[in-house]
Amino acid sequence: MMSMLPRLEDLGDVRGKRVLVRTDFNVPMSGPDDARVIVDDFRITSALPTLNYLTERGATVVCASHLGRPKGAVSAKYSMAPIRQRLSEIAPGVELLENLRFNPGEEANDETFVAQLVAGFDLYVDDAFGATHRAHASIVGPPKTLPSAAGRLLQREIEVLGTLREKPKRPFVAVLGGAKVSDKIGVIEALQERVDAFVIGGGMCFTFLAAQGYSVGDSICQPELIDVCKKLLAGNVPIHLPEDIVGLDADGVYATYGIRLPNGAKGLDIGPGSAAAFTDIIMEARSVFWNGPMGMFEDPRFANGTRTVAQAMADTKAFTVVGGGDSAAALAQFKLDDEVDHVSTGGGASLEYLELGDLPGLEALRGAPRVK
Repeated sequence: MMSMLPRLEDLGDVRGKRVLVRTDFNVPMSGPDDARVIVDDFRITSALPTLNYLTERGATVVCASHLGRPKGAVSAKYSMAPIRQRLSEIAPGVELLENLRFNPGEEANDETFVAQLVAGFDLYVDDAFGATHRAHASIVGPPKTLPSAAGRLLQREIEVLGTLREKPKRPFVAVLGGAKVSDKIGVIEALQERVDAFVIGGGMCFTFLAAQGYSVGDSICQPELIDVCKKLLAGNVPIHLPEDIVGLDADGVYATYGIRLPNGAKGLDIGPGSAAAFTDIIMEARSVFWNGPMGMFEDPRFANGTRTVAQAMADTKAFTVVGGGDSAAALAQFKLDDEVDHVSTGGGASLEYLELGDLPGLEALRGAPRVK
């Protein structure tokens, strides 16, 4: 599919052209609403290969991005001003529009807003992989009228995920975590045809443990999905679940359990035995995709499971891909983000691409007019 996507080279001579580049500068921020500072600029620096390609060839480049969820209203908390300042430091001369989501037409994919966006531009580049699974105005609108291309970041994401989806080196293991099993059911069902084993931790493991008949105390559990989990566990692909759990007892005291949690207990991380077992599986794999932490890693008491999996991802000789979001944040927290083969800039987008093999933004690019 990647060969069908138009590339930057397909835009021809860009000298003197005005290019609208959809970036994903939805970066973590902190501080008071009127003095926000960037916590991590990874998504901004990731756009540099595309921005440099265009500016070095004489194009005038204007970036457009969303930030947070202002729900169609202007808000100081979600102003692009701090990002605009950082961008001016690393890509002088590149402009940045105000937050796309200040206009309700962005998420509504409003044609009037699309027309405002593309006015005065000659070309469009989508380099916002983290938003390419959204059928929003800035993603699917410009390719209807402007010659368009995938940026370097988007191109790389699809190449890596496409390889995992279609021709991974085997054994191929998917390590999945996070709070809710409902967020991952679709990708588990889709990857059953493609992976050799699943490793499941995080809050989502408790619905699977409940499906095996174990008591999970007050841990996160989605009873309505127990039957779905039973079917997945009965499938042909092994699903490895924790064998011990770390959490809090009914009185809020730190405790370690097996896989049967008493009433009132809450599991908040995989235990040391599980972390060791998961490490062994990762080390024996040749391809590993990881999305979702093993526990509440923001709390040092419950960070060991996620840290151990992150270290295994760094140490294994397998081809390793981390699917953005909290997993990428954990890697950065443990200073291991340079130790894996690919850190995706989009958690939800990476899962959706692995599940479906296409995204609205990619479909839009393939249908865009070509440079004559």
